[in-house]
Amino acid sequence: MNRSFSKALSLAVIAIIVYSCASIGRPDGGVYDETPPRFIGSTPAVGELNYNKKKLTLEFDEYIKLEKANEKITISPPQVQQPEIKASGKKVHINLLDTLKPNTTYTVDFSDAIVDNNEGNPLGNFTFTFSTGEVIDTMEVSGTLLEASNLEPIKGMMVGLHSNLEDSAFTKTPLERVARTDSRGRFRIKGVAPGSYRIYALQDADQNFAFTQKSEALAFNDSLVIPRWEERMHFDTLWVDSLTIDTVVGHNYTHYLPDDLILRSFTEELNSQYLVKNERLSPEKFSFYFAAKADTLPTLKGLNFDEQDAFIIESNLRNDTLHYWVKDSLLYKQDTLRLSLTYLYTDTLSQLVPRTDTLRLVAKNVNKKQASAKKDKKNKKEEDEVEPTVFLQIATKASSNMDVYDYVSFTFPEPMAAIDTSAIHLKMKVDTLWQEVPFAFEQDSANIRKYNLYYDWDFKQEFELTVDSATMCGLYGLHNDKIKQSIKIKGEDEYSSIFFNVSGADPKAFVELLDGQDKVVRRVNVRNGTADFYFLSPGKYGARLINDSNGNGVWDTGEYEEKRQPEEVFYYPQLLEPKANWELSQDWNVKALPLDKQKPEELKKQKPDEEKKRNRNDDRNKNRR
Repeated sequence: MNRSFSKALSLAVIAIIVYSCASIGRPDGGVYDETPPRFIGSTPAVGELNYNKKKLTLEFDEYIKLEKANEKITISPPQVQQPEIKASGKKVHINLLDTLKPNTTYTVDFSDAIVDNNEGNPLGNFTFTFSTGEVIDTMEVSGTLLEASNLEPIKGMMVGLHSNLEDSAFTKTPLERVARTDSRGRFRIKGVAPGSYRIYALQDADQNFAFTQKSEALAFNDSLVIPRWEERMHFDTLWVDSLTIDTVVGHNYTHYLPDDLILRSFTEELNSQYLVKNERLSPEKFSFYFAAKADTLPTLKGLNFDEQDAFIIESNLRNDTLHYWVKDSLLYKQDTLRLSLTYLYTDTLSQLVPRTDTLRLVAKNVNKKQASAKKDKKNKKEEDEVEPTVFLQIATKASSNMDVYDYVSFTFPEPMAAIDTSAIHLKMKVDTLWQEVPFAFEQDSANIRKYNLYYDWDFKQEFELTVDSATMCGLYGLHNDKIKQSIKIKGEDEYSSIFFNVSGADPKAFVELLDGQDKVVRRVNVRNGTADFYFLSPGKYGARLINDSNGNGVWDTGEYEEKRQPEEVFYYPQLLEPKANWELSQDWNVKALPLDKQKPEELKKQKPDEEKKRNRNDDRNKNRR
């Protein structure tokens, strides 16, 4: 009996061991491990001198893996031939393929690429250093990289130094010391030798560490960067208890400067002009798309038709998108239109020269329309059945609860042949009667297929808008159905106002009022140091100011060859939330805070990684409960 019990006990122990080996997961309700891996040794040693081998090995106290190594790991001097970097067990192996430079400090900045194998806890801001010479360069240069147009922090972009102070160095030779920005846009270039440098940022598309493509985002500083250091003291406080201080201990440390550089990233406007594509998606219209804006329209000549007065041309403000609406039905019923198009083209010397292309424009959906017409005819129940009237489709913007500053608009699917404004009626309610009132009606300056109706509304007025049928006739014969819309203007007590008293801005500046998603709600010019926004709906608003250097009313990017920085952008550093019937007056010195401290966190789309990790871990622990 004892033998039977011993045998049963042995089997039970074996079963428990086997189950434990197979079940390696954490018990339900356990807290996640949040401890990152710990570095314990390497070959070469950290800071080793006169090391001239290309193989590096780093060891940690637990099994690790690399996350997005190609994006996060940065080696200085930069490696033109991509190094081989891999994790194996508790080690990271690096094989440098470029020839090592003599008397040079090498740094391998892992950022947060090294994480533990189980929970993915990152070893943040880990950098490994060695030198091929007798000295380790220890200077550092740090700062923040922002998107120039909206002060958004930029993550993962390269920032680097050149000791060659010529402007051409950035376009012809690789950067000498580099780093990548973190999730806050912060960068720290390590292993820098004493001297004078120029600093640049680069979205290096072709991975040659130089600005060689106009499409690459970049940033540059107008001033030289001269690394330096100073001794500073850090104080630690020792407490007897939560209320009583025991001792304050000071520690000296070396602080490297400059540490507050601000770089503003931009992409140059592509000035290379060429015809991107042409298309004729419907018989009545064909389109041309160009790579850059133009001051003049191209010249079109028909080869199998007469082009004189044959089209209505619709263009955008940049003249890089052109739509040609064919007037004559005999012309647009042709399957193929042959024409020559003469336009300005950027040649190999970057000069604009005339170029003529011969084009064949074939209507894409003619056969589909014909097949659809045949199918509709076949499906008729009776030969003499009357087809329903097809009306011109109109997008009418006329809110039943309209803002006092707003207007009515009509947007059409095609250019208009005729509009009878006498058949458009706007009536205002006076006491209990409806009285017709005069209004202004005109074509929109930026869209030939849009027309606007203007009236000087007053608060809480009631209106009735009617458009008789057949009032508006499109280019291809369709007309509108009857339109009827009631309109009530909001009351004055439903609005709020924000008044900015602006200082520190250029004479030519404008302010954009923003919603909670950083989108423009309203825009006003700064006049006599003020920017006033009336008739705002209650809600949350941000604001940014643009120093409009050339006075063209839009933000303009920079240009490296001309050493032109992008136009300056500043943010009001907090969101405002006016209530109905409120007036807020705010003093705003646009240069009171550094640029990286201006944009409110609520408006930033690029969130810090530590915030994302905290939210992720909170969710994990909630799910384990």
